[in-house]
Amino acid sequence: MTNQKILRCCFREPIPEIYDTARYLDAAVSAHLAGESAIAKELFALANSQVVWNWTDSIWGAKSPYVNVEKSTERLGTPREKERMPTAEQKLRLHQRDGYHCRFCGLPVIRTEIRRKVSSAYPDQVPWGRTNKTQHAAFQAMWAQYDHVVPHSCGGTNDLENLVVTCAACNFGKMSYTLEELGLLDPRERPPVQSLWDGLERYR
Repeated sequence: MTNQKILRCCFREPIPEIYDTARYLDAAVSAHLAGESAIAKELFALANSQVVWNWTDSIWGAKSPYVNVEKSTERLGTPREKERMPTAEQKLRLHQRDGYHCRFCGLPVIRTEIRRKVSSAYPDQVPWGRTNKTQHAAFQAMWAQYDHVVPHSCGGTNDLENLVVTCAACNFGKMSYTLEELGLLDPRERPPVQSLWDGLERYR
């Protein structure tokens, strides 16, 4: 009998506390739009959970026990095109396709532009410093990223078919490794999560 590697959808399943903080953020935005800034402040602060911060750090932190790499001796070749981040138009199309959820772990995500607006209006409740430890836990965990499923180092392209919306933990945990090297299933083979989560886009 041969040992077959068990493939995972993501590095670590999201914990319930993350979804709790997502509800706090959603309620905070609703309070803000209703002119209830005191309630919004309380809810934004409540979402800055140490438990959630620890979950994110357990994946993207150095020496993560959840990110195990078996480096391949065979790469698919040199990049076919210059690596680049998705354009604003591409990001819009990605969110139209994938919604506001990570295609790996299913976590709800929030675009950087929205987080900046919230942090600007509520700097004390939504801190965003230069280091991981000085960033708001919920916004950090749900920080929208855009991953090249097949890395450029393996010939991956910048086409939308090779890009997916991810959370920060899954994106930074994956880095430039292949799915095979990380023991991950291809997220494109699963349908995007369908929910009422709007990525807090209505804050605009």
